[in-house]
This record gives sequence, structure tokens and C-alpha cells, in this order.
Amino acid sequence: MAPTPTRVGLVFGGASGEHAVSIRSAQTVLRGLRSGANAERYRVSSFYIDRGGRWWPDAVATAVLERGVPAEPGDLPGPAEPGGFRGFPDGALEIAVWFPVLHGPNGEDGTIQGLFTLMGVPYVGSGVLGSALGMDKQAMKAAFAAAGLPQVPYACVAAHELAGAPEALLDRLESQLGYPCFVKPANMGSSVGISKASDRASLLKGLELAAGLDRRLVVEQGVKARELECAVLRRHGGPGDGFSASVLGEIRFDADWYDYETKYSEGHSHTVIPAAVSEAVSEQARAMALAACRAVDAGGLARVDFFYDEATGSLWLNEINTLPGFTSQSMYPMLWEASGCPLPDLVHQLVLGAGGSELRMNMEGTAP
Repeated sequence: MAPTPTRVGLVFGGASGEHAVSIRSAQTVLRGLRSGANAERYRVSSFYIDRGGRWWPDAVATAVLERGVPAEPGDLPGPAEPGGFRGFPDGALEIAVWFPVLHGPNGEDGTIQGLFTLMGVPYVGSGVLGSALGMDKQAMKAAFAAAGLPQVPYACVAAHELAGAPEALLDRLESQLGYPCFVKPANMGSSVGISKASDRASLLKGLELAAGLDRRLVVEQGVKARELECAVLRRHGGPGDGFSASVLGEIRFDADWYDYETKYSEGHSHTVIPAAVSEAVSEQARAMALAACRAVDAGGLARVDFFYDEATGSLWLNEINTLPGFTSQSMYPMLWEASGCPLPDLVHQLVLGAGGSELRMNMEGTAP
């Protein structure tokens, strides 16, 4: 008798600035879950979280995925409940494995991972600790520093330091880092809220922009370097702790830096896979990617980003993303495709890793 298809809950959207990116990522993940042998393995139910944090069932989620754009109030059935999580919609309690595709706060930061943990239902990706550390750039950098991993010079800033007279803060950052430097909200992704500062006026403006999005900020010294990326997958039943690293990729772009528009607009950037670096640099980056995952206790999947100065041979760890993008332009699925793991196999491995041995037995027909 054929095994019963596993109920997978694909949850996307979310109350964050990366809501639209999440929809595009979910479209790709859904395609992988319904491709090839996965069509028989899985029965997928989709769940949409609107910008107010309200959960909607499969019918609404499917309509959003088909349109590919966020739902407006008129697209949602019935009057909207108060914002935030108020309970699961129909079908959610029948899910065997959750596949969160939520980028940014309220989805990538350990909050929804905590909800699934309390439910006692497996889910794809890092746990509460790994998600929280990977999301907050201040905490992430502290974990990397404790692990002895090289990073560009940086400074942590609290938004309240901008209140009143910020001259002392600006003096400190100019003394520590100089120009150019990059200002980032600690808890945003996809380059949302990031700006490049080349003088005191643009530094203050960037700090004010980031402080409007987060109370914790990071300012990094600018370096002239190539941007390399490595995808990490924790395979179920793999050797050791199960982590494996993909080939390296490189992001090339014509803009001054890799901002949101450049990242998600067609034709503004392109990828080179595998990256044109020496085998020694590739092995160094792959080893650092695995070390970064262990430093923050990441699990399931991650994309690890680097700065590489070809002139000096310096390789710096930039950041880890524990729920990387899955859009058509996202490096994570492309890196694994180039490493011999196409999208259907990739999402299958991710679901298997979440579900563990019980799910594997069910798929092999040895358990109900």
C-alpha cells in the first residue's frame, strides 16, 4: 500500500517589511513541493499571514500566491479581526510538518518557531535560539566574535542614542569606523533599511532611517570587496551533525552597493555560480559557513554571506540568514542546484530534516 501523503503547512506573508518577498519565495517553495515525486509525497496546505499578523486559510493563501502580490483589505473575506495571532484557521491543526517561508521579524526571529515548538509539531529551519541569533545582527556578530570568526570592524548602536544631541554618537562612529560605512537595522533582512554613509550628514540620515525600523542598529566599516555567498543544508541522517555546504556563488551588480532595489529588480544584478575564486578560498569560505551555523545554533537551512578582498586575500564573515529567500533570483536554491540538488530534492530534504525518522518511515511505507 502506498504511504499516506504527508500534510505540509506552507506559511508565508507576515507582519514585516519583507512581506512581498515572502510571497515570491513561497511561490517557489510550493512549486518544489508539487514537482516530481513530491507531488505524491506531500499534500500541501497554504496559510497566509497578512500585514496585520492575521492568519488566513488555504483558499485565501492560494489566491495570494496566484496573484503574487500582498492582499489588500478588500481581498480578504469578512471583517478583519484585531491584528496579531488570534488562533489557527481551518486545516492548521491537521498539519504534520510546517514549512515557514517568513522573512524578517515575526517569522524569522524565533517567534513563530516558538509557537510551533509549543504545539509539538516539527518545522523546517532553525529553532528558537538559532532563529533569534541569526535575525538580530548585534547578537549574531557577538556569537561570531565569540567563535573567533573574522568580521569587518563594526559598532552597535541603540536608537535612543539619537535623541537630543547625537553629536557624541556621530563622533564615536567616525572615530571607530570612518567613511564609507553602512548603517543597518539589527532585525531586518533583504537590505531593508540599510544605507551607505559617506559623510556626517548621510550617517545621521541613515541612523534615523534605521532607527525608524528597529531600536537596535549596527554600523559597519565599508570595505572594497567582492560579495560571496554559500548555502548550507542540514541533511537528515547526514554524517556528523548533518551540515553540508554548497559551492560558492558571487553577486555582481552595477549599483554602488547591493540595496533592496538592486537585489529584487530584474537586470540590476547577476550571479556567478560557481564563484571565480581559488579552491583554497572556496574551502575556507565553506568551512567558515559551517562554523557560522554552529556558532548561532542554526538548523535546517542557512545562507552565509562573505566579503572577499582579492588584493589582500582577506575573507570576512558578513552575516547568516536562517530563512534565506527562495525567489527566482535568490541564491540559496540556485547554489544547491549548481551543487547537484535541484529544487524538488532540496525542499524534500528540508521537510525530511524537520520531520525526522518518523516522517521517513511513513514515506517508505513502513509506518502509517
